[in-house]
Amino acid sequence: MSLKVEKTDNKNELKLEFNIEAKKFDEGIQKVFHKSAKYFNIPGFRKGKAPYQLVEKVYGKEIFYEDTFNEIVPEIYDEEIKAIDFDIVSKPEISIVQMEKGKELIFTAIVQIKPDVKLGKYKGIELKKVEYNVTDESIQDELNKMAEKNSRLITVEGRAVQEGDVAVIDFEGSVDGEVFEGGTAENYELKIGSHSFIEGFEEQVIGMKTDEEKEIKVKFPLEYASEKLADKDAVFKVKLHEIKEKELPEINDELAKDVSEFETLDELKASIKERLEEQNKAKEKAETEEQAISAVVEVAEVDVPSGMIETEVDNTIHSFEHRLEHQGLNLEQYLQYTNQTMESMREKEKETATKSIKIRLVLNAIAKDAGIEVDEKELSEKMKIEAEKYGKTEEDIKDNEDFKKYIKETLTLEKTIAFIIENAQVEVKKDGKK
Repeated sequence: MSLKVEKTDNKNELKLEFNIEAKKFDEGIQKVFHKSAKYFNIPGFRKGKAPYQLVEKVYGKEIFYEDTFNEIVPEIYDEEIKAIDFDIVSKPEISIVQMEKGKELIFTAIVQIKPDVKLGKYKGIELKKVEYNVTDESIQDELNKMAEKNSRLITVEGRAVQEGDVAVIDFEGSVDGEVFEGGTAENYELKIGSHSFIEGFEEQVIGMKTDEEKEIKVKFPLEYASEKLADKDAVFKVKLHEIKEKELPEINDELAKDVSEFETLDELKASIKERLEEQNKAKEKAETEEQAISAVVEVAEVDVPSGMIETEVDNTIHSFEHRLEHQGLNLEQYLQYTNQTMESMREKEKETATKSIKIRLVLNAIAKDAGIEVDEKELSEKMKIEAEKYGKTEEDIKDNEDFKKYIKETLTLEKTIAFIIENAQVEVKKDGKK
């Protein structure tokens, strides 16, 4: 076995020429023959019992070539590329040069390699950090939300429907005097202002009083889902049975007991403040990291190979497909619902994929240039934390090399971002609001 490596005229591309001994190829043919012999039916022989020479004579000597290639090449390819001093980032484009029994198997593979990164300035970059403050208003907003969630609807008497009310109505819709499917309901609770009905309907309910009957005239939009109703004038016969309004609980110690584990409103406020402060810190950290990443990537030069982009898109779509399965859908259904093709979906993902790859390449280059490494203690601690997230022990995942590699790469990127920020000139603005 021999491997010849040469660069092509294209940037970040290699041509690999493999020469596999004739003996290895012939042994592969025999292996494939024995695996597939049962499928060949030769007169005078029981199925699967005909000798190789006769099968070759009847079906042609090339009958096993493709399967033999697929049988022996993947393992050889994987082993050989480990030995070369290049990081291959694409699937190979294979071309057969020679494939014949009794002769060397010769083929070439065009592959793309990890590109070089020309770094710009990454120490002493200028960043602007906003420190967000938790205000009394933001705490009150949270309390108002809690009160809103614990509100109840009460029936009101002696007034007409207002914005924000829930109107309990019967309705019957018709177009050109004919009642249409789906246009009828009894005791329907319509939130006025929700815009859940055809435009203009809710506005005409406003002002109605209990037990009042009214005809409401509206026009279906041109782009309405039902072609029979699109752009049609409709009349709804409406009867109002009841008016309900939202009653909010008083924000006091009793509410605190109802919505939390605390006994007093002051304790609840303190807890809200602590939670908002944690959220603010996370927001500050995320914004600063995003700034730092953008700053160093913008001044770096790197050509992202198309093979890396395609692989990134493959992984993104595969992950998305997996999430769809948990929702009882498949990718084909999703594409139909969203009026997309696989080609258009992949095209949309390419820009995000390119950006993501460039960020990783630049940060990894900075890590190498700055000598940032992850030691075994850091790696072990992080793996333990990640294992616990999935209900596993560190022992369960210690031999998972792919997971270990992923955690190490993640830690390296985290440490690199922290290094950039630590060495940056950070201007702090302290008057940010929650």
